[in-house]
Amino acid sequence: MAVGIFDSGLGGLTVLDAVAKRLPDLPLVYMGDNSHSPYGVRDADNIYDLTTAATQRLFDAGCDLVILACNTASAAALRRMQESWVPKDKRVLGVFVPLIEALTERQWGDNSPPREVDVNHVALFATPATVSSRAFQRELAFRAIGVDVEAQACGGVVDAIEDGDMILAEALVKSHVDALKRKMPHPDAAVLGCTHYPLMAKEFQEALGPDVRVFSQASLVAESLADYLERRPEMVGPGTESMFLTTGNPQQVSSRATQFLRRQITFQAA
Repeated sequence: MAVGIFDSGLGGLTVLDAVAKRLPDLPLVYMGDNSHSPYGVRDADNIYDLTTAATQRLFDAGCDLVILACNTASAAALRRMQESWVPKDKRVLGVFVPLIEALTERQWGDNSPPREVDVNHVALFATPATVSSRAFQRELAFRAIGVDVEAQACGGVVDAIEDGDMILAEALVKSHVDALKRKMPHPDAAVLGCTHYPLMAKEFQEALGPDVRVFSQASLVAESLADYLERRPEMVGPGTESMFLTTGNPQQVSSRATQFLRRQITFQAA
């Protein structure tokens, strides 16, 4: 009864970990396209082609529902996939909507018209491709009015995290927060719009200050998925085994993933 979780690299493991804790009996198939990571510097067509290929691999593994735990893929490819590629008996969901539902204090799945919310100034930290897509602003506009969003493209952060260079990642976070503050000195809230960034949530919070509420995706996606599966139990696919797949070197990816989650993770070739 597997559900698929896809990311361009290791960042989606933050989502997988949260989902596994929230739904411990649910088999999960993780697909990391590590040989093509990061996606954040690629163009939209390339991201679409890579994302559909990875999603198909998860369908083949017995997943009827796939979560794009990659903000870049969610931003640049999801809508096109849903409109013209996803089979009628499958579902592909992104990670922006649960985040925006939490930001705008909506119930999961609430698609009522946009309304005024308590948050007025939002800082968005994301990859260059996610920022240029404006997908976050588009989804937010469906749910809220009067919210000013200032986006900061955080080049280099994903690469540093994937390489395990947390000192460089911390320095880059501080630099990007400083750049954002020059454009929006006093945000009410900050959105970590990449599933790698929860690993740097403490650094983002420290750089932003204690008065800024930082929204991170993993636990929000897990809660939203639990609610979705309660409403749509038929979307749990026929797969019964959890597994980790990668387009990269399984041994290298397994070693990095084990460091990432601080528990043994064993990938196999996709």
